[in-house]
Amino acid sequence: MTYTVKQVARLSGVTVRTLHHYDAVGLLRPAAISSAGYRLYSDADLERLQQVLFFRELGFSLRDIARVLSSPDFDRKEALAMHRRLLVEKRKRLGALIRSVDRSIATMDGGEEMTSNAMFDGFDESKLREYREEARRRWGGTPAWEESERRTSGYTKQDWQDIQTESDEINRGLAALMERDPAGPEAQELVGRWYKLINYRFYECSPEVFRGLADMYVEDARFTTHYDRWRLGLAAFLRQAMHVYADGLEKSSAR
Repeated sequence: MTYTVKQVARLSGVTVRTLHHYDAVGLLRPAAISSAGYRLYSDADLERLQQVLFFRELGFSLRDIARVLSSPDFDRKEALAMHRRLLVEKRKRLGALIRSVDRSIATMDGGEEMTSNAMFDGFDESKLREYREEARRRWGGTPAWEESERRTSGYTKQDWQDIQTESDEINRGLAALMERDPAGPEAQELVGRWYKLINYRFYECSPEVFRGLADMYVEDARFTTHYDRWRLGLAAFLRQAMHVYADGLEKSSAR
């Protein structure tokens, strides 16, 4: 079965203009062109478009999507499973946020009293202990972990608030730049602040470790959910930007 560009647009919610652009850049070429010059898409083309949209939602650039989909190692089922995990996590968070909004409305209407804990349901702060335990399992006993434990053991409540404020500013700034190049100066300046924060507040972070952290933000759904609460796809965008920054550090040290 084949589909015209208008039918594909209606099915997918993607504009005809965008589909034309995907064709022009070689990301999604139609299976055939009719005798009248119309683009005709196959079921396989629709499957590829689905993957394009999934990766776009995760913050990948069109160039990176084309590279991933063209890789002989690409596994569509694995990619779908990953996307499902992220959607399930997002659904959990949105459900908690909706319940929090409902409670706030009920409180304003003079109904039930809302506790301070319930007020912040869905904002993911409860995950911090889980992240810390995950970090302990991954890196416990390593020099970086021991250094982080030594530094943070004496931190005051204000120290942690300062760290949170700085982290929030960085994440908010990066979320606003997701339509731009992660290798651009604005994104790299913010990632540089993140790198310096890790080194100053926690442990000496090598480019290799920094790159590994970036990968974990996408490979572990819990971390992905934490970053994507700022904007869907931020974790993937952050990973790209951190890889670029780590590459730059290695080039500088090699000079």
